Amino acid sequence: MKSVRASSVRPKAVKAEHPLQWLADPVADEPTFVLKAWFGGRTIMLGGLHRLFLTTQGEPWQGVLVCTFHEHHESLLAEFPALLKHPVLGKWLYLPESAETFERDAKQLVRLVKARDPRIGIMPSPRKKKAVAKKVRFGDVL
Repeated sequence: MKSVRASSVRPKAVKAEHPLQWLADPVADEPTFVLKAWFGGRTIMLGGLHRLFLTTQGEPWQGVLVCTFHEHHESLLAEFPALLKHPVLGKWLYLPESAETFERDAKQLVRLVKARDPRIGIMPSPRKKKAVAKKVRFGDVL
């Protein structure tokens, strides 16, 4: 048996926990729950839908984005006065971390996600298929 030197063994890379990951804890036990790295933040997925996007990249990407459609904006804005239409991604709503009610509102949004509120959630875009390169073998006509 060949011995392995400690210096030649590399530890497995572990993704750092996201600062807002605590918001995913209440739904982590759901069977369809996925917390996925996405565009520099984390998306909370439940039932195959993107529900909330957690981001800490500086304004206007510092808080929670609610994945929703325009027709649900009015009711969600009425329920959560601290929500804003996101200035860059206008189809979604934004709860800035700087809001006085951030923690309370963010927890309530997670409760709505857990309850499968139909106003929150969008289907992920279909993945584009990668072009498969044909293997070239010796003797093949090029």
